[in-house]
Amino acid sequence: MSMTSMVVLGLSIATVLLLLGVLLATLRSDRKGRPSAPPAEVTPVETPLPAPVSGPAAHAGTDYTDPRTIKVGDRIEVHGSPARVLGAMYISWQGMQWTEYLLRDASRRYQWLSVELHADDPPHLEVQLWTEVPTQGMVPAKSMLIMEGVEFFPVERGTAAFRSEGDTGNPDRGLLDFADYRASDGRLLSFERIQGNAWTASHAQPLPPGSISIVRRAS
Repeated sequence: MSMTSMVVLGLSIATVLLLLGVLLATLRSDRKGRPSAPPAEVTPVETPLPAPVSGPAAHAGTDYTDPRTIKVGDRIEVHGSPARVLGAMYISWQGMQWTEYLLRDASRRYQWLSVELHADDPPHLEVQLWTEVPTQGMVPAKSMLIMEGVEFFPVERGTAAFRSEGDTGNPDRGLLDFADYRASDGRLLSFERIQGNAWTASHAQPLPPGSISIVRRAS
């Protein structure tokens, strides 16, 4: 074979190899440019509990009014003091559910009444009356804080979903940040804020059975 033929053959082989290389590179680039989309991750959204359904009797047992049967518009008595139920917030957080009722008493003071059934053994109903205290710009710390000279230690904090009914001054639905504290003598303090709003703080007064009575049902 002459030298010229060998040169021509070598150039032909090189050209073929070059074309194959360009084709393979194009195919790789095409696969990289269109990756398969990963499945979208769906974050479960906790749904606020519905309004409680009235049972056949409005009593916790046989002696006391069951506060879970309170409805917006009811007129009630707390420790014998009359109050009207202006609104309610139905709240859910990590499988726990509770209701907060906005009350206005005869002196036009506003308080929140929280009602929560704890699924302990045996289950027990926790009812607390909350009175707002001035925060003076305080925000809930992750460590001990002092409010009105009392040391409170963190218990629980999180973000809950809520649904409103009636007149609460809050949106129909949304998210509620909260931070709960307890003093060494058992007193409770809670910070709350509707996301986007300022923090408010309240002290709790636990209510024993028999503290609440329903005077007149909403029409």
